[in-house]
Amino acid sequence: MTSMDEVVELPEDFSGRVRLFPLPDLVVFPHAMQPLHIFEPRYCDMLAESLATDRLIAMATLAGGPQATFVSDSQIHPTVCIGKIVSHVETEDGGHNILLIGAQRAKILRELPTNRSFRMADVEVAVDFQPVIASAQSQQLKRSVLDAFAAVIPPSATVQHNLHELMAGQMGLGPITDIIAYTLPLGLEAKLALLAEANVGERARLLIQVLRERQHAAGATSPAGGAAYIGTASQNPAADGFPPPFSLN
Repeated sequence: MTSMDEVVELPEDFSGRVRLFPLPDLVVFPHAMQPLHIFEPRYCDMLAESLATDRLIAMATLAGGPQATFVSDSQIHPTVCIGKIVSHVETEDGGHNILLIGAQRAKILRELPTNRSFRMADVEVAVDFQPVIASAQSQQLKRSVLDAFAAVIPPSATVQHNLHELMAGQMGLGPITDIIAYTLPLGLEAKLALLAEANVGERARLLIQVLRERQHAAGATSPAGGAAYIGTASQNPAADGFPPPFSLN
């Protein structure tokens, strides 16, 4: 078992009961690192319980957009990402900065009545699986994912080096698809569809399809010979030093 596997492994006594942290327009994926600033009293309560017990929080996506944040029982999408707190710092104003790493995707079975200030649910963990295929087929699928990824990010020597390392490295297809899906601004529905797919091969094919559709849609406005990239100005990869370095552990 690699160090990353150990970090994202759920406790042996995990009961399937999770604390829910619903946020709008955010989809967290396994293996992705998500910084969070927590300041609302109900979520400070959630954090305190998490830190005192299993250090787990299930990140959920609100179905109603930002306005749903202020409704206590707003609908959430049924697939969540169980995350593990790996870093915590209390701020001077009584808030908290945490770093969460996605551990496992899961499906909400039922929300629970609770006397807590935050929401809880029973979930079913959806562990990654991949039907047995030939090694050459698996490598080709990995290459296709990275080629589709390369087509929508700015070409540079650093980017190409990172992609080469990913191709040659031991990181599996599942983590690669999750990290790419988390990092790129693919649109909420596309991200939720990718999070909901536990079949690694099918998730990779869906990601390739989404990336190619985005590249095609942007092709008419992209500079000749340049890579197409879909995103807002704040997500401009050239401005933000995109893509980030990948851990090959």
